[in-house]
Amino acid sequence: MNDNDTRHPKLAVYGVLLAIFLVAPLLVIVPLSFTGRQSFAFPPTEWSLRWYERFFSNPAWFDSLIDSTVLAVLVTVLAGSLGTLAAMGLDRSASRWTGALNNILLAPRIVPVVVLAIGMFSLFLRWHLSGTLLGFVLAHTVLAIPVVMIPVSARLKSLDRRLESAAAGLGASPVATFRLITIPLVAPGVVTGMVFAFITSFDETVISLFLSSPRFKTLPVRMYESVTVEVDPTIAAASTIILCVTLALVLFIQIGQSGRKKK
Repeated sequence: MNDNDTRHPKLAVYGVLLAIFLVAPLLVIVPLSFTGRQSFAFPPTEWSLRWYERFFSNPAWFDSLIDSTVLAVLVTVLAGSLGTLAAMGLDRSASRWTGALNNILLAPRIVPVVVLAIGMFSLFLRWHLSGTLLGFVLAHTVLAIPVVMIPVSARLKSLDRRLESAAAGLGASPVATFRLITIPLVAPGVVTGMVFAFITSFDETVISLFLSSPRFKTLPVRMYESVTVEVDPTIAAASTIILCVTLALVLFIQIGQSGRKKK
């Protein structure tokens, strides 16, 4: 038996242990969202949907869900457009500054988020954007653009440029070539990036804490405030809802990728 034969079982065991470590908190949160008592005692001794009812009937919770959803949709559209254009521009550029510009655009995923939050808070106070929908959209878009650029750039690397040349040789204008050839070929990367942009905005907490106001408060901020000031299992229901939304979007990407591979 060679070394490779002995390593694979060990890697499988490590993988299973790591998966259990990552999934274990979720196995606690989901049952707690169905507890019938106002406590975080685990396992629950009573079962009820009262915390989901409270989540959707309490304006503080439900309004935060609406704010987060509207914000995430706006960020998805804006970051998807800007991130796609940035990835395409950098891919087609021959400038010596391309690498530096690419690093600058990806910096929000590298710089500690609390540093970004402090800088944005200071800047948005001067611009009177703190606590406004526009301020949240701009801040979350800065975080979401890199997650769009990465899959779009990867898709562009595998793009067969001969198809564009063939379209141009057949008389297609640059706009027609871009619309009919380039966009359909990079569409899977764009869709993946936009899904991750939605998740990035919907789950973001640190920057939202700095920018939040009584007029506009996202769901993660509302959850943070709840867990710090009261014992309310409604936060478990909110966590389960966010978990379901995130898993649904990730499964959407996986199913889409599987379908493309079969084709």
